[in-house]
Amino acid sequence: MSAGAIDFTILLPAFAAGLLVTLTHVPLGTQVLARGIVFIDLAIAQIAGCGVLLADRVGFEAEGVAVQIAALAAALAGALLLTLTERRWPDVQEAVIGVVFVLAATGGVLLLASNVHGSEHLRDLLVGQILWVRPQQLAWAAAVYAGVLAAWFGFRHRLGRTGFYVVFACAVTVSVQLVGLYLVFATLIVPPLATRAMTRGRLPAAWAIGVTGYALGLAGSAALDLPSGPAIVWTLVAVALAAGALIGRGIIGASTEASA
Repeated sequence: MSAGAIDFTILLPAFAAGLLVTLTHVPLGTQVLARGIVFIDLAIAQIAGCGVLLADRVGFEAEGVAVQIAALAAALAGALLLTLTERRWPDVQEAVIGVVFVLAATGGVLLLASNVHGSEHLRDLLVGQILWVRPQQLAWAAAVYAGVLAAWFGFRHRLGRTGFYVVFACAVTVSVQLVGLYLVFATLIVPPLATRAMTRGRLPAAWAIGVTGYALGLAGSAALDLPSGPAIVWTLVAVALAAGALIGRGIIGASTEASA
């Protein structure tokens, strides 16, 4: 395969997937940090993954409508469960999320115990297959993300606890199948974490960190023949550290430290 073919038929759709995930998850990530429920995406993503694995175990066509419905139903059930636990036991919500994550993760292992390709399915769920994203997947994801962003920017102050968890579950369900659990977590948390000290322009700066991380990560993985998902995660963190240093010195935006 020529370099040109690789650039336009593989890297470009992968970068488009990264753009979509970044655009959607960075705003949600700022709320996740504010609520102190950092590991919620891991829990809900694992629950959605269990839905996919269960549908596959039953015999539904991979990536078919039934599988998507199963994943979304599982994620929504998990989201509603976490809504209930946050309402009843807010002081231990993070611990509850951790328990739910462990149950979902081990549940996936149990579902794959008799599957000869179980290790491959588990790897795809965690690391993702961003290089093999297809245009129809991007179209489906873009439609869901458009609804998520419309709900977030149009009604986030009226969503409430339940509304937030439902919107979050819809976004994560699509993303974990698009780029894998590790990239979902990194995109959701790393850019908002790097820009947490900014008093203005935080969202554009966080978006820029995410886009740069995906672009450099994909380019680096292609040049060095490395797995794309892990390479992007490491690149995202490196870009975030560099941006955080610039923000702390007041070179990018205005920070609370610089204002003090």
